[in-house]
Amino acid sequence: MSSKPLIDSAAVRDLATLLDETGLTEIEYETENVRIRVGRAAPQAVYAAGPAMAAPAAAPVAAAPAAAVAVEDVSKHPGAVTSPMVGVLYTAAEPGSPEFVTEGAKVSVGQTLFLIEAMKTFNPVRAPKAGTVTRILVGNAQAVEFGEPLCVIE
Repeated sequence: MSSKPLIDSAAVRDLATLLDETGLTEIEYETENVRIRVGRAAPQAVYAAGPAMAAPAAAPVAAAPAAAVAVEDVSKHPGAVTSPMVGVLYTAAEPGSPEFVTEGAKVSVGQTLFLIEAMKTFNPVRAPKAGTVTRILVGNAQAVEFGEPLCVIE
């Protein structure tokens, strides 16, 4: 007889379903006797690329390549604040209320910059360092991808 542990396929399926429902790229479950890790990268990228590709189509064709280059350069900036998840970004707590930050605003560590809605849950994006917001790269109610630059703090 084999001493290999049996794979709990129901648990793996449940974890994969949780990945789909939450937009996570990886999930891990562990007990005393079992550790299961399920990860998925390609479906998230395909899902997130759809809304992001729609935005440049609305801009003039000549401006789209320049915007893509600018975002790429900004993502390497040491003060770039990137999206921690896939979702819809909001610049204010509710419609009609003031934005959390504007370009030129001074921010402190931990200050809320944006909210990202994912699975009907609003998750704050907080300032990782103190400084001045020099650029805001996203608009209100815009779909964002994991790792997408949102703003620059210098």
